[in-house]
Amino acid sequence: GAAADALREVPLLVHTGGADNFYHDGQLQPEALQEAMEAVGRQDTNMVKLEEGYDHSYFFISTFIDEHVEFHAKHLLAK
Repeated sequence: GAAADALREVPLLVHTGGADNFYHDGQLQPEALQEAMEAVGRQDTNMVKLEEGYDHSYFFISTFIDEHVEFHAKHLLAK
């Protein structure tokens, strides 16, 4: 379907904090995303990253925002 097609094609970069309450409560499920990516044949499941010691705070976001801006700029400008 359309969701699987999008999952095959859309560049993804996901960081999840290993100490995030939303992760521990099951609301964030990066492992399920990795499984779905594998199911459609993606080889870049390492772009879904679990960052130990980080929660859902500003510090977490500020730590990884530069990587996300560069990643998305690279892919948006390539089109």
